[in-house]
Amino acid sequence: MQPDPSKKNLRPLGILALFLVLGVGVLTAVNTARNWSVSARARKLENPVPSTDAAIAAGMQIYADHCRSCHGEKGDGKGPKAAELSVAPGDFTDQRKMRRLADGELFWQITRGRLPMPAFEDKLSEEARWQVVDYIRTFSEKPAGSPPAAPARHDAGPQP
Repeated sequence: MQPDPSKKNLRPLGILALFLVLGVGVLTAVNTARNWSVSARARKLENPVPSTDAAIAAGMQIYADHCRSCHGEKGDGKGPKAAELSVAPGDFTDQRKMRRLADGELFWQITRGRLPMPAFEDKLSEEARWQVVDYIRTFSEKPAGSPPAAPARHDAGPQP
């Protein structure tokens, strides 16, 4: 008995379809990993933690424990581990960029993470993540050479 010629022709098509599905899956995974955009809902989140000295001090300690090694002592993205990463850590001293980011966006990024940055949703309480937002705001709102001060609130979306 000879193999059915129509089945022979289907085999290359099946292999091609398999590679196509795998390729689409890989592209989707890469795009998702690179996507750092925040939903409009996250942008509108309001920071429920007042930007007090106590909140900023708590945020500073959390930052020292979880963020400083990559984002740096000064928040400039030049921490001791930054060179080892596949993606440069964010620079919180960039006033222009930080003015465009709402507190909700920063909170979402801390919560969700993005490779190589881990997600902190299961590592830090919601309050702790908001305290980190309050603290990282101090990097872009202080004059050069002065210690961090209480930042202005950035609950509204991007500003002109």
